[in-house]
Amino acid sequence: MQRRDFLKSTSLFAATLAAGQASAFNLWKSAANKRVALVGTGVRGSSLWGKNLVENYGEEVTFVGLCDINPGRLETVREYMGVDCPTYTDFDKMVSETRPEWVIVTTMDSTHSEFIIKSLEAGVNVITEKPMTTDAEKCQAILDAQKKTGGEVLVTFNYRHSPHNTAIKQLLHDDRVGKVTSVDFHWYLNVYHGASYFRRWHAYVENSGSLWVHKATHHFDLLNWWVGATPVEVTAYGALEHYGKNGPFRGASCRTCDHKAECPYFWDITKDKRAMELYVDNEEYDGYIRDSCVFREDIDIWDKMSAQILYDNGVVVNYSLTTYSPYEGYRIAFNGHDGRIDSWEDIPYQRGEYNEEEQADLHKAEMSFGKEETPTEFHEIIVHENFEPDFESIKVPKYRYGHGGGDRRMLDYLFVKPDAADPLGHMAGTRDGALSVLIGVAARKSLAERRTVRIDELVKV
Repeated sequence: MQRRDFLKSTSLFAATLAAGQASAFNLWKSAANKRVALVGTGVRGSSLWGKNLVENYGEEVTFVGLCDINPGRLETVREYMGVDCPTYTDFDKMVSETRPEWVIVTTMDSTHSEFIIKSLEAGVNVITEKPMTTDAEKCQAILDAQKKTGGEVLVTFNYRHSPHNTAIKQLLHDDRVGKVTSVDFHWYLNVYHGASYFRRWHAYVENSGSLWVHKATHHFDLLNWWVGATPVEVTAYGALEHYGKNGPFRGASCRTCDHKAECPYFWDITKDKRAMELYVDNEEYDGYIRDSCVFREDIDIWDKMSAQILYDNGVVVNYSLTTYSPYEGYRIAFNGHDGRIDSWEDIPYQRGEYNEEEQADLHKAEMSFGKEETPTEFHEIIVHENFEPDFESIKVPKYRYGHGGGDRRMLDYLFVKPDAADPLGHMAGTRDGALSVLIGVAARKSLAERRTVRIDELVKV
């Protein structure tokens, strides 16, 4: 579906969200060197949006301020990034004194809306990490603030930019299998990466919106983008049956636990220099324990999730997310009137091997911003048209660093070549941010009320 058709959705909800989004990128292009301030100096903020920008986009970006509630981590990150800008624990003061053109928001998910709205009200535009926010009320507040102020919000959906996901989008855009009618999308987090969410602040709905929002927002945005339509309703199922209160034993943290020898989820944070410097060395300021027990009894997010999503063009999606798989990756299939597209990512048995050491370090490689790679492996996309005995196998170069190569391509578009054409609509704004979040919010509501939930129940426009 062409982007112009996508934006001509029949629902008032979709049309209203779309209004004003397109100008975000024109505003972004208006200044060669951008004065930016960063709020939230955890791993993601200090690396991709911090040190990486300083080292690789220094001619395009000038940091004028850093903000965090933890003063110790602020100083650690300022040194790590190699900048001499002032640091603040008071966001309003930072914006008032440094007068940035753009604020980059990488705080805890539930606080994104606070800093997005404050920035807009101060006349500052925003780049925010996904998810844009965590519930319907905060989503509505962001949309209202954007409408009132005329400011702009860019939501950084890096998965769209990976060569693999882009190739899938191009095939769908080219109608290779005709009108798509249904999609099967199954995402697997391995026991190393999946467990990490249950150690951190993400383990509580009030902080992360649950993995329906924090993690699945990536997946829902890909679906929205791939099928080029607006989600209408969601029916969901889920449970917490592996982590949390289900554990056979528990402790305050991995460092102090009496069950280190017998717990398969024991993580020795003392061997992670970066985590020690960012978090353990600064626990005294905010009390945040980075290596909390995955079996804490008060964990309230789900660890298995399944949903059906109906779109306004009739596409039905069957989606699932597993958080304790032996391997990490996904499978995706698009069923069309004229055939089927199948693909997958990092499924070890597709290439005939399983490497436990690789699985343990898979997410670390994905999150790192390594130098541009020369791929030696490929992703495969299968296009099989109806009534044809043979199928086409399309090979796409496989990048390991930076979310499958998506981080670098997204940032290059933002900072190096903002005037480049964007025919597939890679760049995302509040419309995309809202719709991806609202699928997850609808899933939570569906679980709580045991019914199908319409997206237009959640946000009034």
